[in-house]
Formats: sequence, C-alpha cells, structure tokens
Amino acid sequence: MARLNDDWFLRARLKMRHLQLFLAIDEHRNLHRAAESLSMNQPAASKLLNDLEVQLDVVLFDRHPRGMTPNWYGEVMVRHARSIVSQLNHTGEEINAMRQGNAGVVAVGAVMAPAVTILTSAVERVHRALPGLKVRIDVDVSKRLVPRLIEGEFDFVVSRIPEGFTAERFVFEEIGEEDICIVCREGHPAMTDTPTRLENLTAYPWSLQPPGALLRQRVDNLFLHHGAEPPKYIVDTPDFLVSLALVDKSDTLTVTTRQVAEMVCAPQRFSILPFGEPIRVQPYGLVSLRDKRLSPGAAALLDTLRGIISETDTGALDGAQGLFQ
Repeated sequence: MARLNDDWFLRARLKMRHLQLFLAIDEHRNLHRAAESLSMNQPAASKLLNDLEVQLDVVLFDRHPRGMTPNWYGEVMVRHARSIVSQLNHTGEEINAMRQGNAGVVAVGAVMAPAVTILTSAVERVHRALPGLKVRIDVDVSKRLVPRLIEGEFDFVVSRIPEGFTAERFVFEEIGEEDICIVCREGHPAMTDTPTRLENLTAYPWSLQPPGALLRQRVDNLFLHHGAEPPKYIVDTPDFLVSLALVDKSDTLTVTTRQVAEMVCAPQRFSILPFGEPIRVQPYGLVSLRDKRLSPGAAALLDTLRGIISETDTGALDGAQGLFQ
C-alpha cells in the first residue's frame, strides 16, 4: 500500500462535506440516516464516500446489513474530522465576537477545585481588561480533558497529564498537589476527637469516583498501604454532588479535596474526619499544546492565571487548590 503524501487531502479533493459525512455516519451508524441528516440523498452520500475511499486506497467504514461502523482507518478520519469542525466552529465564534466589538472566545477545561478557585478568579480579573471576552469552562477529570485538548476543543486545560500521553507534546506548568479529605455527615459514628483509623471505616458504605479515576486510585492505595481491607460497599459515581447527597442521608463516606469540602460542605451538616497523615495526589498544572499558538484572549487568560498563581503562597496552593479528579 502506497504511503500518503503530505498533500493527500488536496489530491483527494477532501471537502467539508466529507468531514460532515464522516461525523454523521459515526453518529447514526447508517448511511441513509446520515445522508438525511445532511439533507442529501443516499446515492450522493455513497458516491462521496466511495470516491474518497478509492483516492485513499482504504476502506473507512465496514458495511453491515443494518448499517456501517468505522474501522481503524475510519476512526482516525472521524477523530480528525471532529477536531477540524470544532476548530472551525470556534473560529466562527471568535469572528462573530470580534464583529460585535468583543475580544474573542476562550474554551478552558479544568478539574474541579481550580475551576471554582483560581480559574474563576482569573476570569473575573481578565474581564476587567477585556470585558467582551467570552469564556467557556468545562469541568471534568484529566483523562477526558487532555484528549479533548488534543482534539482542539480547548485552548488549554488545568489538569494533570494522564498516563499514556507523551509529555513532550505539552507545555506543563505545575501549580501544586491536592490535599484530599474524608467527608461524613455531622454526627457520624466514626467521628471522634482522635485520628481516624482506616480499618475502622471498612464497614461503612462509601461513594467514590469510578475505578481508574485518580482520586479513586489514591483511596485504593491508601487502604493497601495501611494493610486495611477495602470498603465492602461502594457506590461508583463521578459526580461529587451525588456522593454528598448520599453522605447527607446515611453513614456513607466520600473523599474530595479539602478546598472543595470547605467550600460546599456546610459545617452544620458535614464534617471532615480527622486523619493522622496528609493525603495528597500528584501535582496538577496549566496544560497547553506545545505546537499550538494561543489566541490573544486565551493568552491573556493564561497569563492572568499565572499571575494569580505567583501571588499565592505555595503552601496555600498545596492545601487549597486541589481538584476533585
């Protein structure tokens, strides 16, 4: 099979319609429904796809009696089509914002605690200088934020770089570690004046992030390190508010960053269990793509974040800026 040239997309006459068709087929898994969603007839959609597959000399979608699914080649095309369309949508938003006298659009992803602490402070501050700047903030865990950064959905993220990603493609500016804590309801039977022993918490129900999430791994390793049996009953949920509702209504325990706990856990309803040692997870930071030039608005927000971080005492950052990962 011949290697594709650098300008293969010009030779194959790749069009926006191809990209839209890739995404529509991936969504509907049926050529007829995909064509309908693009106001095309099925023969035209089939010819558009077949012509490109001939030019590439690969099959992109596996045909089945009831539909189509992308194969390995198709997955690559769909992923990059999604990134290109997202970037073009972002471009349109920026142009519209500038036409209206605004300063553009910035899309940022963040893990929870920075989203409600330093990031919100930075947005408030940058709006003083750029009142027309439109900022979109999406809160998620690092392992989902970083792939979306690569695909072009974000200008930068405040997170960690998950395992499996080549660090050389990113610019990582470390902010600090996360201090995490165990949260229970006020009056919980495990609440005492002395430091909590993990082996005494095994019998209680817990609500934690799903297996594989960084905070869940830290909790699992904590029980392993102390030689304690893991909790017998665990509700898996990525939503801290769901966990907090369970804690409020029962003897359920949960884990979050100390900063988030202090912000959202009313002291008359919730307590932080005393623990004999600090519980921390790996540092997080500002993450951007090394080969991507930031827009003026994104650069202004990133510089404002750097300023807020530099103004903050390192110890305060370690204890206060963590993130529900």
